[in-house]
Amino acid sequence: MNNTLVLNFILKRSKTNHENGKAPIYLRVTINGVRFEMSTKIFVTTTQWDEASQRIKGRKEEARQTNEYLNNIQTEVQRKFYRYQETEEYVTADKFKRFLKGQDKPHKLLLKVFDEVIKTVEAELDINYSIDTVKRYKISIERLRAYINEIHHLEDIPLTDLDYNFAREYDLFLRKTYGCSHNTAMKYIKHLKKVIHRAMLYEYIDRDPFSAYKTAYKDVDRGFLTTEELRTIEEKSFRVTRLEETKDIFIFVCYTGLSYSDLRKLSPEHIVKGSDDKLWIIKNREKTGVQSRIPLLPQALEILKKYQEHPVCAADNKILPIRSNQKLNAYLSEIAELCEINKHITMHLGRHTFATTVTLSNDVPIETVQKMLGHKNLSTTQIYSRVVDSKIANDMGRLRKKVARKK
Repeated sequence: MNNTLVLNFILKRSKTNHENGKAPIYLRVTINGVRFEMSTKIFVTTTQWDEASQRIKGRKEEARQTNEYLNNIQTEVQRKFYRYQETEEYVTADKFKRFLKGQDKPHKLLLKVFDEVIKTVEAELDINYSIDTVKRYKISIERLRAYINEIHHLEDIPLTDLDYNFAREYDLFLRKTYGCSHNTAMKYIKHLKKVIHRAMLYEYIDRDPFSAYKTAYKDVDRGFLTTEELRTIEEKSFRVTRLEETKDIFIFVCYTGLSYSDLRKLSPEHIVKGSDDKLWIIKNREKTGVQSRIPLLPQALEILKKYQEHPVCAADNKILPIRSNQKLNAYLSEIAELCEINKHITMHLGRHTFATTVTLSNDVPIETVQKMLGHKNLSTTQIYSRVVDSKIANDMGRLRKKVARKK
């Protein structure tokens, strides 16, 4: 809401000291049509006061110093008003008067602090954060804004009004309104906790209102393509260019494990000769900054060669004609249907397929997979990895032979 502020200096003639003929100068503060007055502790004679300019008449040093003092008062009150307005949705004359007297401290608002967090993230774009992270934070603040509007019927809420129940209800709101899974809701709650961390760091509040609200992710069964499903897509040809290109991009991900954000930033300079004199992808991950080191398999090399002369790749200095993640995922749904694969295929499913079907199922050590995926912790790689039935069957087959020989 736009609050209005009007400042006027007035001479209180009714309080004139009859011994010296001087009257006090007051500052009249009008906020949204409601006013209050405060003394400047300056006294002048009625003949010295100019009603039109609301200042002392004359050019003498005393008049100049007094007028400069009045200017400073006006500037300081304006500064405090704008500062107070940043923390209060609606400023009343009574509230602001108490604030000027030091009786009422301004309360920082949650969404305003969230805006501060987003500005920090944007300032560190391509240094500590990717553009996808910025987008996620912007979606997160809009989810939070909707919750505050619909549940609390406010445009924003003071940090001092937050408590455990606020986080719990926000969690439920995310699940009911947006259909968020447990882990997705936890990501939004973690963004909220980061805002609170900043508020405490800058001493906007002195305690964490959500300290008792735990944000733990649940293990989920991440999907992947089987060897047969992957081969079906590889062998399928499409006359429609967008589907053929999407298929190739997806297969490239299945054989490199790159995330969409890393693939989008991949350029020829990231393709280098490794210690084995073969071509590798060596690139820092957009999400974590951890370096991925990926030897290129024949299937990936074949796709790179196919698009060497592609006009989009040449113009953008890219190795593949990348579209938006949303479009690629939409086209992958078409491909899944045409290939009669009853799975929700996405670009990220290709990364899971690389971790599971292409590498771990073929006895590539999990520590090696960790390096290729660019994970900081081995536990993250273990979440991605899944032992498929064919590997279980092969392992048990070898065990049966060993057991049989011992009889």
